[in-house]
Amino acid sequence: MGLCVSLPEPVMDDQLPPQQGDLLLNKYDQGSLPNGKEVTKDSLHARGQWASKAEFLLAVAGQIIGLGNVWRFPYLCYKNGGGVFFVPYLLFLVLCGIPLFLLETSLGQYTSLGGVSAWRTICPLFGGLGYASQVMILHGCVYYIIILAWALFYLSYSFQAELPWSHCNNTWNTNSCFLFDHRNQTANVSSLSENATSPVMEFWEREVLRLSSSLDELGPISWKLALCLAVVWLVCYFCVWKGVKSTGKVVYLTATFPYVMLFVLLVRGATLPGATKGIIYYLKPNHTRLADPQVWMDAGTQIFFSYGICLGSLTALGSYNKYNNDCYKDSFLLCLLNSGTSFLAGFAIFSVLGFMAEEQGVDISTVAQSGPGLAFIAYPRAVAMMPLPQLWAVCFFLMIIMLGLDTQFVSLEALMTSVTDLYPHLIRRGHRRELLLLFVCVVCFLIGLVMVTPGGLYVFQIYDHFSCSGASLLLLSIFQSLAIGWIYGAERFSDNIKNMTGRSPLPVFNLCWKYLTPTVCTATFLFSLVRWSPLSLGKGIVAPGWATTLGWLLTLSSVSLLPIWAIYALATTPGTLPQRIRRLCSPAKTSSLALHHIPILPLTEKPKEPISNIVQDDRT
Repeated sequence: MGLCVSLPEPVMDDQLPPQQGDLLLNKYDQGSLPNGKEVTKDSLHARGQWASKAEFLLAVAGQIIGLGNVWRFPYLCYKNGGGVFFVPYLLFLVLCGIPLFLLETSLGQYTSLGGVSAWRTICPLFGGLGYASQVMILHGCVYYIIILAWALFYLSYSFQAELPWSHCNNTWNTNSCFLFDHRNQTANVSSLSENATSPVMEFWEREVLRLSSSLDELGPISWKLALCLAVVWLVCYFCVWKGVKSTGKVVYLTATFPYVMLFVLLVRGATLPGATKGIIYYLKPNHTRLADPQVWMDAGTQIFFSYGICLGSLTALGSYNKYNNDCYKDSFLLCLLNSGTSFLAGFAIFSVLGFMAEEQGVDISTVAQSGPGLAFIAYPRAVAMMPLPQLWAVCFFLMIIMLGLDTQFVSLEALMTSVTDLYPHLIRRGHRRELLLLFVCVVCFLIGLVMVTPGGLYVFQIYDHFSCSGASLLLLSIFQSLAIGWIYGAERFSDNIKNMTGRSPLPVFNLCWKYLTPTVCTATFLFSLVRWSPLSLGKGIVAPGWATTLGWLLTLSSVSLLPIWAIYALATTPGTLPQRIRRLCSPAKTSSLALHHIPILPLTEKPKEPISNIVQDDRT
């Protein structure tokens, strides 16, 4: 996730033939309507499409390739048997990842609607899937951006003559601060107190977080972190507010920047002493780990988190494609890019961790960490040991910010797309879309201020663990598969993809949508419930009962919309109960989907090129 891209601005809703629609849009550009009247600020804005295929690919790549690829996958690979971890990882990728990725992307492209409207159109009874995914996006927008605020905080300190986390001479350091490396380990290790801490740990806990001792002590807001949070939200707003008009030309630079930084860090890491040792730890196979069910659980959750499945973003991004875009091939390419990036990131991360282990004269297991612990403790400590540490610190934290930034505002745009598609005549006029976006950003910013307090890290962990949890994603995946595989029809959906791309998906996709994906997701979900344990917040702190209850309420706030919507739809649909069920299990009759399966759909009117031309172009 390293691009500053958003979706195009919304389109016109009026049901016109494609040629007339294009003519009218051209007239809009000239500032007049077909009847000669001037376009007013209250005219209905166009929904739009991607200006090029590259914009779509870069937007999706930015959405799915993010922090989890860099700070979670390498650690899971090391922890769960090295190279052996690829066995369950690839199995989940084939049975769940790619089928659901193709399902959501092609659903958006076929309906040309955001997450909510797409599900209400294709299978009205399961319209709750769209609402649930949008609530999860909203939760994600609140807490995910906190990571970027932390990274910006570190970046601002990376320009000092001496990195503040490389020594113990700062105002926030305590008498227990100790700089531990191979030069002083034999001389001073015996004199260390039990509470000895490193300067990087004290910088993280005492300067960045100002961490309290428990969740009950939230404390005052840190104005420095609040300022960083406001800056990131401001960037997000201006990256989204005008769509491709403001960001389309920047996307090519911002999308490639994280890869440039990752490559630079990889080359630098590979030239450090101890790098080979780190890479061996990363990939060293341990076949016995395959017998541990937790390894398979980790593989499954990594696929769901890193591929952005069930969050509605893929559907929203796909909805701006041309009708004949080859979403089938795109899905394979993007999945390959995502997993390939995760694999490559492991070399960049573990080569540096191997160097740090050798410098400190300790085993790599003592320095290998995951998540924020890697980004804000382990890697900054390693950077401080390198020549020109400021340069590598700036490179690393810029990469973290760019990886997370596009995930944040593409998710935000997916939310805006869904809301706008629900109420096009209300929102697509004047500056209402910009004002609605501003309202969402301000509300999310105000809620996020709770997480920049001394107890904010604990709140962040609860949000992270429950709001977009593995259980929620697995449940939505199960119902998505059931809705397409059994209610709408897997074969029917494959025909829709063939109608768009000129080629039928492999028969295994029908098998996955109907049987394999829901079975694997159900088994993983049940296993996660059996192995559930109270959330550990670090430093021996376990989430209290009230915090766990609050966490489950966050989970239910999205998942509960599935049955609530189904009950509401059944109660408000006319007819007997069997008639209602039959009607709600068929595509919405107000859509051409339910009648002829042709590409002229509500809110879009996308022209369709002859399939023969598409196939011929693909072969050449």
